[in-house]
Amino acid sequence: MNAVPHAEVETLLDRAFGQDRHGRTAYMIRGDGIAIQALSFAAVSGDVLLGSIQCWPIALMTAQAALPLVMVGPVAVAPGHQGDGIGRALVARALEVAATGDLGDALMLIGDPDYYGRFFGFSAERTAAWRAPGPVERHRLLALGGRTRRRWNARPAPRRSRLTTPQRGLTLRLPRDFTRGHAHPTSRSCLWTPSPILPR
Repeated sequence: MNAVPHAEVETLLDRAFGQDRHGRTAYMIRGDGIAIQALSFAAVSGDVLLGSIQCWPIALMTAQAALPLVMVGPVAVAPGHQGDGIGRALVARALEVAATGDLGDALMLIGDPDYYGRFFGFSAERTAAWRAPGPVERHRLLALGGRTRRRWNARPAPRRSRLTTPQRGLTLRLPRDFTRGHAHPTSRSCLWTPSPILPR
């Protein structure tokens, strides 16, 4: 199975979200980071790119600590294929692989709370005190899992917590064999196959 070039994914993102997408808060949070290759997939049918998902290392920063998290998205689907379940399948695949790498409780995103809550269990319950580097509707800042809950002893993160690109030396710890068995996933429920995305 061939990996999808990063440039093709960028073109798809431009089509799905517009070329002004880099000014959005999600891009400010991710900064110049590099997507986690093991959690980034493209939906491909033949030679046609139908959709993509990328996940990114970020950090929840406080005066006392930096908590590594994974930011899910963007999830993009080609305009002619939206509503076909491709985006939902890509998110499900990324979450499945994240769970195998002990990252299932460290996921967050900015998105539709009804959709991501209903299908995947994301909520704004633990993000009320989080600050983003740009404007964000509070109910759209979502988290999944208990890593933040455990880290802050079942209380919300401190009021001055902020999301940012990880500082040097702060990394997500992926198991050594994390990508084994996940670099070339297959899907039985789709007419397309998730493919890895080449790093830029």
